[in-house]
Amino acid sequence: MGKTAVVANVAVLLARMGKRVLILDADLGLANIDVVFGLAPGYNLNHFFAEEQELDDILVEGPMGIKILPAGSGVQRFTRLSANEKMRLLEALDAMHNDFDFVLIDTEAGISENVTYFNTAAHEILVVTTPEPTAITDAYALMKLLSTQYHEKHFNLIVNFIKNEEEALDVYRKLTMVANRYLDISIDYIGSIPRDKMMIDAIRKQQVMVELYPDSKTSSAFAALARSIMQEPQSIEPKGSIQFFWKRLLDFGSK
Repeated sequence: MGKTAVVANVAVLLARMGKRVLILDADLGLANIDVVFGLAPGYNLNHFFAEEQELDDILVEGPMGIKILPAGSGVQRFTRLSANEKMRLLEALDAMHNDFDFVLIDTEAGISENVTYFNTAAHEILVVTTPEPTAITDAYALMKLLSTQYHEKHFNLIVNFIKNEEEALDVYRKLTMVANRYLDISIDYIGSIPRDKMMIDAIRKQQVMVELYPDSKTSSAFAALARSIMQEPQSIEPKGSIQFFWKRLLDFGSK
């Protein structure tokens, strides 16, 4: 849920800055985004992939006018999309490419085929990890797979649930040291989110932290992260063939 909370809070902050934001819940087996926002969508991406609804029909609205494409829960069939399902999704998203300034894709944990697919489709990959050794190992495994199998060269790192900034920088140093030794990639550290009991409270209340506790240290960290994302370069060339779609979808010139 930590990764989903990052997506939800950043989305609200980008919308406050006047940006048109779409969240794609790409955890197609265990939906999370609609839960974080306290929404009860009538349809989800499962209905789209089953060809029962069009993408426009499953769009729901969250806080600040954010649009959300919710995932379904408990249906294993779509946890590994077919080539045809991927193409249908790309074509449907392409049809609404002028409607949004930012598309945030919230993938599931791990290194499943869907995770690698949505990561390679994105302009920028934000890896969210924690100081826990197992989480750091998982983050490295994802970057290694995307680098060696899919030729990804650049990653952005967010360290969640930290006690202090030094702990976050230590995670960054560890990952950078191993990556420099074994992988041909660059990692940019773009921010950290402190461990906060109020985050659990926000999740229970199905509200985002930046709205429920706007003056908290954690909300300030989310705000700094949103500003970093806003400051990404405005002109980004496609990384590969699938990127031509995303270049049109994410019109960075409009930032």
